[in-house]
Amino acid sequence: QEAAKYEKKVMVLDFVMPTPLGNSWGLGGTCVNVGCIPKKLMHQAALLGQALQDSRKFGWQFTEEVKHNWMTMTESVQNYIGSLNWGYRVALREKKITFENAYGEFVGPHTIKATNKRGVEKLYTAERFLIATGERPRYLGVPGDKEYCISSDDLFSLPYCPGKTLVVGASYVALECAGFLAGLGLDVTVMVRSILLRGFDQDIANKIGEYMEGHGISFIREFVPIKVGSKWHMTTIDCSIPIIMVLLAIGRDACTRRIGLDKVGVKINEKTGKIPVNDEEQTNVPYIYAVGDILQDKLELTPLAIQAGRLLVQRLYAGATSKCDYVNVPTTVFTPLEYGACGYSEEAAVEKFGEENIEVYHSHFWPLEWTVPSRDNNKCYAKIICNIQDNERVIGFHVLGPNAGEVTQGFAAAMKCGLTKEQLDSTIGIHPVCAEV
Repeated sequence: QEAAKYEKKVMVLDFVMPTPLGNSWGLGGTCVNVGCIPKKLMHQAALLGQALQDSRKFGWQFTEEVKHNWMTMTESVQNYIGSLNWGYRVALREKKITFENAYGEFVGPHTIKATNKRGVEKLYTAERFLIATGERPRYLGVPGDKEYCISSDDLFSLPYCPGKTLVVGASYVALECAGFLAGLGLDVTVMVRSILLRGFDQDIANKIGEYMEGHGISFIREFVPIKVGSKWHMTTIDCSIPIIMVLLAIGRDACTRRIGLDKVGVKINEKTGKIPVNDEEQTNVPYIYAVGDILQDKLELTPLAIQAGRLLVQRLYAGATSKCDYVNVPTTVFTPLEYGACGYSEEAAVEKFGEENIEVYHSHFWPLEWTVPSRDNNKCYAKIICNIQDNERVIGFHVLGPNAGEVTQGFAAAMKCGLTKEQLDSTIGIHPVCAEV
């Protein structure tokens, strides 16, 4: 859409390979269809359940049994996603962008082959290409994984309530899904191979784990599945776990190995499938660029991919020079206790600047809204990491509490402006809100 603004002739190829269970979806990528959008809506469903419990202490009286209907929720979520898919198609048409629901692969210099679902192939040539194929969930590679397990690609449109669920993995996807499933009243167990939320601040990650365990989610640590025998059992080295549903969230693989990159000489990291690019998102082949989750050593976040793509097009066609900032990127993990972050984790800050050069300020807090129902005292937490050598500039921001995304967004803008501890201290808090801490 950005390139079309500069009256370029643009084509979009978008094709979803169905999951092992046969699920596929419409235009808009992972975030819209099987990622951020349905995840946040289902997280909201769980928060509403908690709000119902809290409401009694605030004087709301209701006697009828409270139950959750999975089908009503998924139908509402899928209807909304359908409206977004339609909106994207309309936007492409209005901007005179050619859209093909076809799988693209390079076949030679400046040439791509597009195959639609009926197997019809067409060849197209272009001056420049942008690879933005994203990632898909990884499977275990053990007997029964594809027959008996689901992934996040299946969960949000699952036509029945999953029941007792084992979530394999400790990624943000694993913990978010485990969190909202438990919040809907399901019996949830999380199988953790090593650490929670790899790549995120570990101080916060462990607090999230403790909170989830305190809210009825079981954790099995240092286990790896070796077989999924039937719909009722997951086998590890020394035990068998009865469950109804196994949700795999053990990571995602870049969709780069089956798009003909070898035919045009685009280098990828053989181990991860990710594409190394320079600071202008250009691959080793000058006319081919890449953005998004498939980039090597970059954060995997939709708004970051969108920003990088827009800036790339502005540099190519509008004489702009701005490059994408991959450090001060705010994000939020929508676990039952939300976690907002921007900048460096404590571990990464120590590694980059040295322990003696950073100062960490931190505080526990209790949201006012939680005091009346008297729940979860001192479970919320905030910390900032400052660079002593640079006037105590804030290089890491972390907050664990309700509405963490809303809180983090504003502080991210301040960090882009070079926020220091002194400036933060001189900012008047809004009372009584979580962000004031």
